[in-house]
Amino acid sequence: MTQNKHILIKNIYYMLAYAFRALRPDNADNIAAEQFDNIHNLFAAILSEGIGQQIKQGLYRKYLERREDIPRVRGRIDIAGTMRNKAARRQLVSCEYDELSVNNLLNQILKTTVLHLLRYDDVNAKYKDLLKKEMAFFAEIDTVNPRLIPWSDLRFHRNNRTYRLLIGLCQLVIESMLLTTEKGERRLKSFVDDQLMPRLYEKFILEYYRKEFPEIKAEAAQIEWKLDDDNRAWLPVMQSDVTLTFGGRTLIIDAKYYSRVLAQGQYGADKIASHNLYQIFTYVKNRAAAFDGISHSVSGMLLYARTDESTLPDVTYKMSGNRIAVKTLNLNCDFSSIKDQLNSIVHEYLAINRPAGFALLPS
Repeated sequence: MTQNKHILIKNIYYMLAYAFRALRPDNADNIAAEQFDNIHNLFAAILSEGIGQQIKQGLYRKYLERREDIPRVRGRIDIAGTMRNKAARRQLVSCEYDELSVNNLLNQILKTTVLHLLRYDDVNAKYKDLLKKEMAFFAEIDTVNPRLIPWSDLRFHRNNRTYRLLIGLCQLVIESMLLTTEKGERRLKSFVDDQLMPRLYEKFILEYYRKEFPEIKAEAAQIEWKLDDDNRAWLPVMQSDVTLTFGGRTLIIDAKYYSRVLAQGQYGADKIASHNLYQIFTYVKNRAAAFDGISHSVSGMLLYARTDESTLPDVTYKMSGNRIAVKTLNLNCDFSSIKDQLNSIVHEYLAINRPAGFALLPS
């Protein structure tokens, strides 16, 4: 499980606003330029933009099995059904065939969610109008019982991956996952499946640095293996979450969103998960090898979303000439504090100073 309950719901505004720039680069500025005072209005804005983009690209289609009595043969003949038609003196053939249709579960979830959002009084009339116009393209798409949506069974692939963020938002709206604590703070109980929230977390960090530190080269870079020959057979791709480069320094960040930061050791003591540490070490050493003979420092960081564990790591190791840090990012605080945490990372590892007071949201 990768769910992490310790994040103020208002911070989802900012994380989505930054991450949305990458997921929808053509129209994200329409959302980023606005301030939102409630979660439903934000979701309506993102859904209206995202659905509008999907309509331009073409709604996702999926082959669905159909059974129909028709005058001509199509697909496979249903013998029993055809015999019944003949006995009833109906000149029809009972056929089973596959049809490429927009009336599939992903589009049904979008339509169901939009119709649900339209009932909220705090959704801006502008977004209601946009959503109503977009629903004209969903006329042949059914709605679905929200209680019966198999969220954990949904799969995203090359043909429907642009739906991932939108379906995640739909689950938040439909399942009413917002809780109110004793202090009145609205928090996130759960943010969809084991893939969306970690993805949002890493995209938020990457897009934050891209937006707020344009002087930094911020990318989700692939790292080349440093080999002694050209034999690359069977080697996995080394794909970083966030690689920041400025001047003669590089910082590779591996963003981790787990329910627990530390793993239980063999003898009961908590330890940093070995596979995570091995991974970031491998990234750093191979990236550093690319600068052989050049004065360039490469560091690495495991940046976990903070949990409520009593002990959390905040440590930097010196490993074979490179700095490897393990830190946590507290998302359960005012967003200005999240900014400070992210800013301090580039200040320490890339020697960049930033003046206080730049905008909370991307503009």
